[in-house]
Amino acid sequence: MAAQGGGDGGGAGRALPPHSPSGAVLQTVEMHTGGEPLRIIPRLEAAERAAAGLSLLSLRREVAATQDHVRRALMHEPRGHAGMYGAVVVRGGAAAEGAHLAAVFLHCAGYSAMCGHAVMALGRFALDYGLVPAPTRPETAVRLRCPCGPVTAFVPWDGHRSGNPVRFHSVPAFAAATDLAIDVPGRGKVVVDIGYGGTFYAFLSAEQLGLDVCSSKTRDLVSAASAVTEAVKKQFKLHHPESEDLAFLYGTILTDGKDAFSEEPTTNICVFADEQVDRSPTGSGVTARIALQYHKGLIQLDQTRTFRSSTTGSLFTGKAVKATKFGNYNAVIVEVSGEAFYTGTATFTVEEEDPLKHGFFFK
Repeated sequence: MAAQGGGDGGGAGRALPPHSPSGAVLQTVEMHTGGEPLRIIPRLEAAERAAAGLSLLSLRREVAATQDHVRRALMHEPRGHAGMYGAVVVRGGAAAEGAHLAAVFLHCAGYSAMCGHAVMALGRFALDYGLVPAPTRPETAVRLRCPCGPVTAFVPWDGHRSGNPVRFHSVPAFAAATDLAIDVPGRGKVVVDIGYGGTFYAFLSAEQLGLDVCSSKTRDLVSAASAVTEAVKKQFKLHHPESEDLAFLYGTILTDGKDAFSEEPTTNICVFADEQVDRSPTGSGVTARIALQYHKGLIQLDQTRTFRSSTTGSLFTGKAVKATKFGNYNAVIVEVSGEAFYTGTATFTVEEEDPLKHGFFFK
């Protein structure tokens, strides 16, 4: 798409800044859920062409192999930042099997299997941008396919626009390991639980690392959580019942240790991928933590817990709504609820001669 100039030659009527005629013009919808950003790419033609005949996990691999410059351009500086998160909306092929849309999740280091904050935002987006043919009042079920499997968001709808709170029902979530002793170099032995909520996380109280999730400096929490992630990766092999593509540790969530049921909020911080910090309470992390608490007998079905982000103070709620089996695991379907908001739209362009046209990563 070429830039459109004004007739006076001064550029007053220019729709886009000067850019490479062969370069992509990327339009996005900007949202956040609990403070965690979501940069939605409503259409990526290369992904749509590749989607035919591919599973979503296969499409994720294809996008990583052939379109990673798009991820880097939109997630990294100068267009993004070290905490940016995104989603490519996919319709047709990979979004088949009764879903309204599918999503490929992007972050600064690569691609994710599940993202709860994105699901809540995409639920609103799907209604407001006409991806659901016949929305119903007062709430519409929006069916999404994520790399980890099908997820349903339930979105308030007044006949004209979507609203909050948005809730979603997860893929089967389970405890992969409990009370696992891990030796963290330079920090000693800790005991972690590993839970799956669409992706795998290690959980432990910040206190085990001499920290307080509510008052310690964020950089100290990030450093400690990242050390735990690397140690767990080396000392424990994960297994996923359906796909080894999903058998990876996404990050570590440090908590305040308040796992027993209470009506008071429990606080955590999620450090995922390459030391990226979730600004929200982490939707897939809440899912996994609920599964662990249910597995340990600390909560029952339909007991709602509130989770607070240590970075922004934003809140999600979560509860186990149904017991099920997933492979050999006793699992639960978890309902997570939060608020997602629009922050704007953007159009991004590239100048071919820009040496940083595909971004740079600074942390």
